[in-house]
Amino acid sequence: MESRTKRRLSGAELDALTRRALGAGVVASVELTDGFANAVWRLTLDDGREVVLKLSPPPELEQLSYERFLLRTEAEAYGLAAAAGVPVPTLLGAVFDDPVLGGDCLLLDALDGVSWNDVEPDGADALRRELGRHLARLHTVTGAVFGYPYAGITGPTWRAAYLAMAGALLADVERYPTPLPLPVEEIGAVLTAASPVLDEVVTPRLVHFDVWPGNVFLDLTTTPRIQAIIDHERAFWGDPLAEFVTPTIFGELREDDPLLAGYREVTPLELTPAARVRLDLYRAYLYLIMLVENGPRQYPEQEYARVRDLTTAALTRVLDRLARCPAVSPK
Repeated sequence: MESRTKRRLSGAELDALTRRALGAGVVASVELTDGFANAVWRLTLDDGREVVLKLSPPPELEQLSYERFLLRTEAEAYGLAAAAGVPVPTLLGAVFDDPVLGGDCLLLDALDGVSWNDVEPDGADALRRELGRHLARLHTVTGAVFGYPYAGITGPTWRAAYLAMAGALLADVERYPTPLPLPVEEIGAVLTAASPVLDEVVTPRLVHFDVWPGNVFLDLTTTPRIQAIIDHERAFWGDPLAEFVTPTIFGELREDDPLLAGYREVTPLELTPAARVRLDLYRAYLYLIMLVENGPRQYPEQEYARVRDLTTAALTRVLDRLARCPAVSPK
């Protein structure tokens, strides 16, 4: 989708950037437009390599508070995920504060598979089960602090970090006025009242938080399998349960979901009443991101209208449910 945050580079600029980062020039380039924030190109280099370049928005462009240094988060996540046995692209190079263009960029080995968003593969349930296993392995990666360290939005507990994350996003509404189903103060009060259930989470774990079909690449050469999970830029350190929100967006996590079954093949996960409340807190956070991010990105109205309407309706339902839920004490 078109976005004001996506930068435009000439062929000469792309060539100069890859020469600085990888020591090879560009002989062909194609912009990849499926993403929503960073500009992305698939490049053929003069040494024969096929690579993907991700470039951060212009450094002078204001973004949401949590989006500070997203590509630095992604670079770290790729290394940690690979070490945990999660299939991810190979990070070939990372340039932070590029001296010529400014901002950050990542260079990754190009994948030869296809985006799950572009196909309807046979054995979708088996793939969803496989995805669950990969996510469980990702969540074995632990950190030292909750939240977004690179953005400076953290907390000593998961409850404190979540409220700081949600608070930063609601504060962004002052900079980017956004129609929401309730006033910002009321939304914050609803989230705070439900937040004691977050005290169940005591270990910061790596959470991708953007596992939609467009971020899962498939190998369809034989029996369909997952080739790689991409775009870890929205990752944070928190509750693994938050991972299930994006793959079930605008819906609910069902006990018979193959994603959950695959996850449980690796590690136990019980959907207790408190866990259901935690899921709603994470849904509310995701829906707020999807609405407020239009401020800096300025999506085309015709393309964004349907997403905005679905998200607003979903956020309304979740906030209503959180406001009416009885107090749930952590175990």
